[in-house]
Amino acid sequence: MFGRIRSTLSPRLGSNSNSNSRLLTAGGVGITGFMGGMTVAYCSDDVLHPPSYAWSHKGPMSSFDHAAIRRGFQVYQQVCSLCHSLERVAYRNLVGVAFSEEEVKAICADAPEVIDGPNDSGEMYERPAKLSDYLPSPYKNEEEARMANSGALPPDLSLIIKARHAGDDYLFALLTGYRDAPEGVHLRQGLYYNPYFPGGAIGMPKQLEDGGVEYEDGTPATASQMAHDVTVFLSWAAEPEHDDRKRMGIKWVSGLLIMIAFTGFYKRLRWSVMKNRKISYE
Repeated sequence: MFGRIRSTLSPRLGSNSNSNSRLLTAGGVGITGFMGGMTVAYCSDDVLHPPSYAWSHKGPMSSFDHAAIRRGFQVYQQVCSLCHSLERVAYRNLVGVAFSEEEVKAICADAPEVIDGPNDSGEMYERPAKLSDYLPSPYKNEEEARMANSGALPPDLSLIIKARHAGDDYLFALLTGYRDAPEGVHLRQGLYYNPYFPGGAIGMPKQLEDGGVEYEDGTPATASQMAHDVTVFLSWAAEPEHDDRKRMGIKWVSGLLIMIAFTGFYKRLRWSVMKNRKISYE
């Protein structure tokens, strides 16, 4: 391309090589800028990429909205836990984050009994849930989960945010992205159209409807609000050390800056005598 541009422009410019060079440089910069500003779309993409949302916990010095975590746990408990597990989150992880210890103990009292053992007789037994237990799975094993969901295995949600590209944005878009299938798209029985799911056909029906839950704090339970809250909750579940990590990062960076300042002052103090002395030869 640049060769053809040069051969076309050279007769017009004659011997003015400086103008020729400047024109070619400007043309190259313009073409490069145009190509850099283009949005690349791949024909192999079979999914609509989610938009980017302004999550309050994504800033370098921002923390999770703990009220949203509490509401999100309520959405998970009443809606999502019927099919999806959360095997890496224990009841004790909720203490001090969204609930008090007494509230979590009340949640344990309402939870299904846990199979434990063996006891002194070598038998398994059931006992009430306690803080050290992990949140229960809705199914006993994978085969039971597939049988109840027409062969599909509902994924565990403990690390779903980390396991999906654009995790928070993807999950929110997926939960609110159910649409009628466009013209020409035919879905098998038991599948639903969602452009944010790979392939567009998902086995999970739309779960969030306006008023599906009743929030304790009086927040209007719209479908988008519930999707936001459960996304924040699952983002916390995937990274429960998020707030502590950022807090420690601020402390370490502040400490390093103070040490750099003291080191610079000490260096100038120690070398000031050497730099200010005058050496004379007689």
